[in-house]
Amino acid sequence: MSQSTPASSPSESSEQDRAYVRRALDGDESAYTALMEKYQRALYYHIRKMVRDEKELEDLVQETFIKAFNALPSYSETYAFSTWLYRIATNHAIDYLRKKKLKTRSIHKPVKTKEGTLEMELPDVTYRPDKHVVDDQRRELIQEAIDDLPPKYYRVIVLRHQQEKSYDEIATELDLPLGTVKAHIFRARKLLYKNLRQKRGTF
Repeated sequence: MSQSTPASSPSESSEQDRAYVRRALDGDESAYTALMEKYQRALYYHIRKMVRDEKELEDLVQETFIKAFNALPSYSETYAFSTWLYRIATNHAIDYLRKKKLKTRSIHKPVKTKEGTLEMELPDVTYRPDKHVVDDQRRELIQEAIDDLPPKYYRVIVLRHQQEKSYDEIATELDLPLGTVKAHIFRARKLLYKNLRQKRGTF
């Protein structure tokens, strides 16, 4: 009787991922790029199952990578990198949907009942007298971080987030390949995230 095989060893793909992660943690930028190229398409379709807004998908994929790369030191090789990455993508998509739902839900809309309509009057428990001051400070910090970006990153962030242009429109306007635009936006967000984390005490 032949011996039973041991628990399945990591696949070649998983071993490749672990090697990329180790290189990335050692500061090898090409390892980050390799992981993005490997999983970008798969993440797009993974998030698409939850978020139907095509205009938001590219951003959600990039934001997932930013979150994952910033959390890379906490990744444990006990788990497949792909499983860990998909979990981050799922949580990010859920957060996005939750925020969107809260933003679009109206508490002032009348509710229809058998007796007529009922106006919902809920106390504003979130009221803070200094909220507008805090919001102004936050916007100012974000704008300062954007202004500090290198010119090539500044342009794409302004076009994407302040002028709300699509990736294709940005590529056409700047006469750049679509892949370059995506890479610039990713790098710009990474720099912004790092800058704002350093100012977390005041942000």
